[in-house]
Amino acid sequence: MLETQMVEKGYNQIAQDYYSNRDINKFSSELESFSKLIPKDAHVLDVGCGAGIPTAKFLSEKGIKVTGIDISETMLKLARQNVPQAEFIKMDANKLEFSENLFDGIISVYTLFHIPRKNHLDIFKQFYRVLKPEGILMINSGVSGSEGVSNFFGVPMFWSNYSPKETLELVQKAGFSIFFEGVLQRGGEYQYWIFGKKV
Repeated sequence: MLETQMVEKGYNQIAQDYYSNRDINKFSSELESFSKLIPKDAHVLDVGCGAGIPTAKFLSEKGIKVTGIDISETMLKLARQNVPQAEFIKMDANKLEFSENLFDGIISVYTLFHIPRKNHLDIFKQFYRVLKPEGILMINSGVSGSEGVSNFFGVPMFWSNYSPKETLELVQKAGFSIFFEGVLQRGGEYQYWIFGKKV
């Protein structure tokens, strides 16, 4: 898939620069809320884990078992250095190679908008499949429907979003019960956030 190759190549090139310019604490309150919704001995899947900061690091420091996946080997190398107590695997979010009912929670933030939106429903269904009953989902996506390529830290980067209304409908169609959804401003940026539960 050309889009996936563009995202993988782009993040392999910009990984260090991206993280040195990123506000890594901008969604700490959401991570704190998520951590309170899952069991103490939870196993969480971080989809699009990047360099492991902040999500995997935040959760691991609370004693939560984290498995992170990403398509960028450069990001994964950084993640293994940053969060040695977590497990990081090179895997495409379009094909989750995990058994069903495995995870207590799934986080996918700043990731979905790099995946062709025509795949989003299938991805949400995969999230539902690998979550345990009562498992918690936390995702974000863009605030408007669009698809295209732009310059990002000096490299071409693919972006793809549905509108918040359409994203919400897809998450519900995948089977999730929603207990928070809304546009939040974090680190000077606006994203659409959803918290859901597998019922």
